Amino acid sequence: MGSIQFLGAAGTVTGSRYLVTSDKKKILVDCGLFQGLKSLRLKNWDKFPIDPSSVDAVLLTHAHLDHSGYIPRFIKNGFRGKIFCTAATIDLCKILLLDAAHIAEEEAAYLNKHKRSKHQPALPLFSSDDALRSIEHFQPVPFDESIALDASTKFEFRYAGHILGAASIILEVDGKKIGFTGDIGRPNDPIFFPPKLYCDRWPGALIFS
Repeated sequence: MGSIQFLGAAGTVTGSRYLVTSDKKKILVDCGLFQGLKSLRLKNWDKFPIDPSSVDAVLLTHAHLDHSGYIPRFIKNGFRGKIFCTAATIDLCKILLLDAAHIAEEEAAYLNKHKRSKHQPALPLFSSDDALRSIEHFQPVPFDESIALDASTKFEFRYAGHILGAASIILEVDGKKIGFTGDIGRPNDPIFFPPKLYCDRWPGALIFS
């Protein structure tokens, strides 16, 4: 396996983005927005550290915007691959990404109307059309099923219990296993089942949370 780069959620809990690079593939795990302080939100406007068109696939742990909210902009800037996640995550992203786009468009319209932006005109980070187009890239994947991207790259989603559709991910590249917990639910939640553990299926995996 080549490398793992932390492109977000380092020094802050938002903007979850991990880039796993091998000789054959570039896989982005999560594609989230930076949220909170203005200094963090401005990072969403920065040029992505690598060319989005060079990424082969996105693996998405769940639908919260700090994990999924950058997807429309990522696609707008050149990503053309598939976004793999659970079916429930797709259903939630259809709501959350369109809602985020609508809010961004309203904010840009307000700034332009009242001339309160140094940018002329102020623009949304992404539009409703961008959000709608992004949904076309989503590919549903069931829990506990090994999915091969090629002969040396495969992944599996594991129930995480955080929100509907939330998953932890095990990514196996060139025989090495890397686990991404995503956000983990509580073991005694009144609604969700307890999250499934890594250790029974993936002994020896390197885990990131």
